[in-house]
Amino acid sequence: MRIAFIGDIVGRPGRKIIKENLLKIREEHNIDFVIANGENASHGFGLTTKNCDELLKMGIDLITGGNHSFDKKRDMMVLLETKPVLRPDNYPPGLIGSGLKVCDIQTADGIEKLAVINLMGQYTMPTVENPFNWARKLVNQLLEDGIKSIFIDFHAEVTSEKRIMLMMLQNEVSMICGTHTHVGTDDLQIFNNTAYLTDIGLTGCRDNVIGMDKKVPIQKVTTGLGGHFEVPSSCKTILQIMVTDINKEGKATNSFKIKKLCNNPEHIITKAMID
Repeated sequence: MRIAFIGDIVGRPGRKIIKENLLKIREEHNIDFVIANGENASHGFGLTTKNCDELLKMGIDLITGGNHSFDKKRDMMVLLETKPVLRPDNYPPGLIGSGLKVCDIQTADGIEKLAVINLMGQYTMPTVENPFNWARKLVNQLLEDGIKSIFIDFHAEVTSEKRIMLMMLQNEVSMICGTHTHVGTDDLQIFNNTAYLTDIGLTGCRDNVIGMDKKVPIQKVTTGLGGHFEVPSSCKTILQIMVTDINKEGKATNSFKIKKLCNNPEHIITKAMID
């Protein structure tokens, strides 16, 4: 199967570039299933029911989250029970929703199963259970259940946490992609049968500060006075997608990253290193 993952969608500009390009990219690259991190999709903070429905109609099959998942709390409480929407699974027990879903993927060879895990790191993040022990428990159970194809969206601040997750789960999961920083890293690789990218980077405005208007961030670092971050109404945008081929044994056999700039008709494609 061929799986695609889209990085943190930031506000209307992120949704717009997805609407304009994703269905064409799905067809051109024969993508079977699309996952996207949508915790910033509505005004940069959280996800509304309306925007969730829009994204699902644009060619996204499943939406993951992070530390902003509950910024639109009323909407998220409904979405977690009625839509293909996940929140980090290692939030404290008792919280509504889940961060694990086993999906049936229609491929050219029939139905294949893919487990999607959404986890959140510890450094600078809200209170969560240890993501490494949590991942170990989930992966062990999935493998015992015969689920071989496993994707992890690891929403974490520091690169070291993400790299540790790869070292722990190499050759046991198919694909690990980091989110949260909104800044893409240049280390796409297949490491011991696991496709890995420390951070995929944002989908949204690329000509400011992590998808937000530059005024308040500059004010904060120069004067110490903060303010509310706003998504620009007009900007240059980027769509960033990690695409991975997974065989029937759950091993990554090929991976590449697509960058689509709003003012460039061509796709920028980077192939994974293979270690």
